[in-house]
Amino acid sequence: MPKQAVLLLAHGTPETVEQIPDYLRNVVSGRPMPEHVVEEIQHRYSLIGRSPLTELTLQQAGLTEAELARVGQPVQVYVGMRNWRPYIPDVVRQMRVDGVEEAAVICLAPQNSRTSVGLYRRAAQAEAGAIRIDFTDGWADHPLLAEAFAERLRDAQARIKAETGAYAPVLFTAHSVPARTVQPPAPDENQPRHWPGEGVDPYEKDARKTAELVAARVPEVPAWYFAFQSQGASGGPWIGPTVEATLDILASQSVKNLILQPIGFLCDHVEILYDVDIAFKEYAAGKGIHLERPESLNASATLARALANLAERGLKKLRTA
Repeated sequence: MPKQAVLLLAHGTPETVEQIPDYLRNVVSGRPMPEHVVEEIQHRYSLIGRSPLTELTLQQAGLTEAELARVGQPVQVYVGMRNWRPYIPDVVRQMRVDGVEEAAVICLAPQNSRTSVGLYRRAAQAEAGAIRIDFTDGWADHPLLAEAFAERLRDAQARIKAETGAYAPVLFTAHSVPARTVQPPAPDENQPRHWPGEGVDPYEKDARKTAELVAARVPEVPAWYFAFQSQGASGGPWIGPTVEATLDILASQSVKNLILQPIGFLCDHVEILYDVDIAFKEYAAGKGIHLERPESLNASATLARALANLAERGLKKLRTA
């Protein structure tokens, strides 16, 4: 029987503030980055100390490996990062050295965009060589993903109910992306965009679907909203609505307590620890809104079950192909 393994792919993050310029060059594929943007991102990292994304992702891999062993699928779970160490190509080469012949590959960005998740797929396949790969394109509607977020949201609702006497509305968020990467141009443009597949890029629909599934599992939520966060500094529009614009509207409707839950991120990193816990909380407070955030999934056992389930599916497909 071929030797099988699982590969989890994530964004990656530098270990120190000094590494951020090199890291950002990876993120933008070597394109020039304005110095003021680099300095701002360094400032944000300095305020949170460091991003724990790498260690939390490795922990998630360990939990997934343990869950697979528990259900009778004892395989090694590797972790590769697109923009920092351990880089995806290096990890896939190590898998070849280790004798891996088949791998279930899962991107830790559940909401699929062909232009972002697609980059992870290409990075893994470019080094795969003889390794046969089953790649999970998207898993935004996986019931265990929704349940993992719902568990965290229930805890947050219980806290805010104890503090205020009432449940709070929820603002779900996912990372924004440049509009040009997910929205086809107008039909009258001379050079229409050809996606690597049929139809509209699924990212926005996927993100809203995850939010809908989480909300359905927490019926005490009195109302919920959706926004895209962490718009970048590159030229051109990014998809919205923004969190700030949504907070403006909610403030005008006299909302005083609000839970913001990012459903596009699986662990703590700068877009949560700075963007949400510092920037959005300060912005909300300036509008008279007390903003709470549920705990991130991080070491969630339910998330590990979701990843193990996806891995089982992929490994089975490889065995029976």
